[in-house]
Amino acid sequence: MHRDRHRDAFSLVETLVVVSTTALLVGLFLPSLQTARQQAQRTVCLSQLRQMAIAAQSYSNIYDGHYPIAYYNRREGTVPYFYAWDFTTWKDWSDATNPNRVQPGLLWMGQTIEKIQQCPAFRGPDNSLADPHTGYNYNTSYIGLNDLLSPPNSAKTDEVRRPSQTVLFGDGQCTDGGANKYMRAPFSHPGDTLLPDSARHAGAQGYRHLGRTNVAFCDGHAQPWRPIHTETDPAARQILDSHNATSDVQIGFLSASNDIYDLK
Repeated sequence: MHRDRHRDAFSLVETLVVVSTTALLVGLFLPSLQTARQQAQRTVCLSQLRQMAIAAQSYSNIYDGHYPIAYYNRREGTVPYFYAWDFTTWKDWSDATNPNRVQPGLLWMGQTIEKIQQCPAFRGPDNSLADPHTGYNYNTSYIGLNDLLSPPNSAKTDEVRRPSQTVLFGDGQCTDGGANKYMRAPFSHPGDTLLPDSARHAGAQGYRHLGRTNVAFCDGHAQPWRPIHTETDPAARQILDSHNATSDVQIGFLSASNDIYDLK
């Protein structure tokens, strides 16, 4: 009996050692596992952005060199259509109980695997009606534009003087936690006046991939981007700086001026 009690006590000590060692190993390896998962998300995101850049080039080959327009509205009877670069949405209001309809947008000419437009690291809500996937934005300031301009055309590929240095798509994010899908330069210009400078932060980038944001350029390549800037209108800058002081995901612009967004 004495030997049995001794063995039981020794087994309990062994168990405690195993438990404490396991807890220590989990504490050591969990950060590495989290980093590996984030790196995998970043890789998937970059691949999706490259595919979007290729799709934009394919679109331009069909439509006289034009990139997709960022968004426009049309109405057919009781059905308002909202055409955007990523999704087209509509609803037949002849009966308010009719569901919202959605299909791949202008970039995809109505056909794609919709989930390609979901950044794997983005967990916030979309800020647009019925969008099933979200997380990316499109250079609306200089390339996508919209139909309220005159003429209502997007930029053409041959207008981009520095394709490898002009951003096309990226990781969009708003300070309220939601997505933005219309990328804005930090300052307005004659072709981009609908959004005032005081609201430019609504088209900024989310640095959610290990402190970087992913971007795709007009030449088709995509890369992680580390520099972050909040230089913009004082009111918008205050919103960004206040957010960044307390948030794990920083939000800002890719350059201190409009340079990386501009076609020139």
